Amino acid sequence: MKLEDVNTRTKEAVDFLVAALESGHSEVLTAYLGAMAKFHTYSFGNIMLIARQKPDATNVAGLRTWNSLGRFVKRGEKGIFILAPMVGKRSTKDVATDEPSEDATTEGQRTLYGFRAVYVFDVSQTEGKDLPALTEVNGDVSGYRERLFKFVEAQSVELSFSERIAPAKGLSYGGKITLLSGMQPAEEFSTLVHEIAHEMLHRGDRRTLTTKQVRETEAEAVAFVVCQSVGLQNGTSSQDYIQLWHGDANLLRESLEAVQQTAAVILGGIAPEPAALAAAA
Repeated sequence: MKLEDVNTRTKEAVDFLVAALESGHSEVLTAYLGAMAKFHTYSFGNIMLIARQKPDATNVAGLRTWNSLGRFVKRGEKGIFILAPMVGKRSTKDVATDEPSEDATTEGQRTLYGFRAVYVFDVSQTEGKDLPALTEVNGDVSGYRERLFKFVEAQSVELSFSERIAPAKGLSYGGKITLLSGMQPAEEFSTLVHEIAHEMLHRGDRRTLTTKQVRETEAEAVAFVVCQSVGLQNGTSSQDYIQLWHGDANLLRESLEAVQQTAAVILGGIAPEPAALAAAA
């Protein structure tokens, strides 16, 4: 499959979102942001494809992975089409798999030379053994809060607390973030993600290319994705992206892609260490 075909597939998914927003269905945007939270290890294009085909998906994998976990796809279920990169030399027999690792970066000098269609299935489309579960957050930011503080520090951003910024909950201004003192941990976590998103997204060239309303919406969208991913139920204003971007679908896509990539970097930075995950299993 050629790169043009990949772009076409992704464009179709974004066009669907545009049409939904223009029709007043802002809940579709929430579904797309929710997909970013659930599938942040996937590429932007594949997140769009999953959200378009099965917006209620929560945990997707290929047929072989489900079988290895003792679960089997129910009769009559339709697979979710995604695109897997093919890497290696053209003369080799390297082919992509249908598992989440397909979106990982390539190793060494292996190069991308095409894409192939693969199909994954959501857990709701399978039956069999219960899945092993890690400790769920469910509103508790213990651990994630401390790792987020370290992540912010690693970005060379100075963090401070103050009561004087009220009624604002947080402020960011070029390498410095101030949070309102005394917030509850979950609210503090969400606010800090919002402010570090500003630092990551809006301190370079993009600042001059966006309005304040767009910048606030993007930061809120990043906070929504990150909080959903760690188990926090946070609200989102769900402003109408297509109105913010004056009906330009290409700019909408660029905005959503920036949100997805920023959220993925933050989530990668605050993920529990492998040893901690193993202990929790």
